[in-house]
Amino acid sequence: MPTTTIRLPEALKARVATAAKRAGKSVHSYLLDAIADKTAQDERRTDFDQEAEARYSNLASSGNSIGWDDMRRYLRDRAQGKKATPPVARKLTRR
Repeated sequence: MPTTTIRLPEALKARVATAAKRAGKSVHSYLLDAIADKTAQDERRTDFDQEAEARYSNLASSGNSIGWDDMRRYLRDRAQGKKATPPVARKLTRR
């Protein structure tokens, strides 16, 4: 495994050491977990942003959407165990 050097301010280094001890981990293990967690969080955010952009592009190009009142009624019925027909997307209208 290649080596990477991280220069930490003394105050942060002390905080990391305290947190690692509380977690029952070595500083090295704690830092690896923290980097892995932050990387995974950033990847999830990127995936979320890409999905949102794709959905918005679809909405903008088709002009079709499901109104919140229709979707809320559908979700409420489903949550209550009622038979519910999914709402159908239709052209957006201005109010």
